[in-house]
Amino acid sequence: MKKQVLIMGAAGRDFHNFNVHFRDNPGYEVVAFTATQIPDIEGRAYPPELAGSLYPQGVPIVSENGLTALIKEKAIDLVVFAYSDVSNQYVMERSSLVNAAGADFVLLGTKSTMVKSQKPLISITAVRTGSGKSQTARRVCNILKNEGRKLAVIRHPMPYGNLAKQEWQRFGTYEDLDRHKCTIEEREEYEPHIDNGTVVYAGVDYEKILRKAEEESDIIIWDGGNNDFSFYQPDLSIVVLDPHRAGHELLYYPSGVNVRTADIAIINKVDTASLDDIRFVRQNIMTLNPTARIIEAASPISVDDPAVIQGNRVLVIEDGPTLTHGGMPYGAGTIAAQRLGAREIVDPRPYTVDSIAATYKKYPKIGRLLPAMGYGNEQIKDLQETVDNVPCDGIVIGTPINLGRLLSFKVPFTRVHYELQEIGSPTLTSLLKDFLARVRL
Repeated sequence: MKKQVLIMGAAGRDFHNFNVHFRDNPGYEVVAFTATQIPDIEGRAYPPELAGSLYPQGVPIVSENGLTALIKEKAIDLVVFAYSDVSNQYVMERSSLVNAAGADFVLLGTKSTMVKSQKPLISITAVRTGSGKSQTARRVCNILKNEGRKLAVIRHPMPYGNLAKQEWQRFGTYEDLDRHKCTIEEREEYEPHIDNGTVVYAGVDYEKILRKAEEESDIIIWDGGNNDFSFYQPDLSIVVLDPHRAGHELLYYPSGVNVRTADIAIINKVDTASLDDIRFVRQNIMTLNPTARIIEAASPISVDDPAVIQGNRVLVIEDGPTLTHGGMPYGAGTIAAQRLGAREIVDPRPYTVDSIAATYKKYPKIGRLLPAMGYGNEQIKDLQETVDNVPCDGIVIGTPINLGRLLSFKVPFTRVHYELQEIGSPTLTSLLKDFLARVRL
């Protein structure tokens, strides 16, 4: 008899776990995916083109709010938890809910879900959203390019559109972003690599994506999402930790997986964190993974036009996921506004509309910052209307992309940039050169 399965997800890890562990396994029947974190995912289906021969109708995607009823209605045997950036307590609360409804609660590990690359592969992960994976990935790419290596970056999935059309995607130009109708969240991850001259792959079927990327590269870079662990078996594993959220490496899932499996642990933002918090994070690394090489780094910021900020009332727009499920109370835009003497950071909450107002209701700790939410055209329109409503002298953009390509601004705006900078030794350059020698590249 087939075991009846539900997969709890957020349009990323859940699809991957299905593809590599359940799709072609006749011992299981995946009844549905449940969705959370990302708006407007439920009500669709994982399409039959991707679901395989055992699922000619595809697999429905429903809201996680109906989890208990669905377990009982469908006599579910197993519930697989497959999303990230949540506290350990949150995970076990879901386990209690599932167990009380009668089903087993499952967390699939690295052996069951990691795909093996035919090329050397470096994974870059973190302990929380907003720790600094993106600038770390860019720094790794620049070092390897300077060593004459040909790279392809594979980004953790963000398939919020037509899943069948997003089976695998290649991004080498801004035109590719437009052609694939990328959301703000996707652009935030892809644009900086494109600006750096690096090709990015993403999509839904991550074994197929890997094989495509291998055709044009010497080395594969896994650029992780949230604090999830890699979909691929790394030959070198790098994890980024954030001392502004000291202790989250112990408290969030699956942060502990990333720290325990890391070859290199980077303590980022040491230029703005307290010494006590930096020491606490370092001690936690040494306790969880005594063999990891530890690098301390900063992410210094620069501003295109400081005059937009100085002495003015400014609206600060920050990276959406960092403020929402990442739980950060501020970002690079906030730091720039404070350092450059903004007269006031204008509170956008009285001026929000529709889905942007709903975001503040779901994440009330965001405060007087505007998250650059844009998971679809309607939400981008809501973001535009909110920006238009806010009375301010200037706008500070702390996201990794040029929002001016997607939104129009009635007042002057300036972008904030940040890159990874190692402090002291060892450095990424020295450790990556050691890696290249080890894999004979």
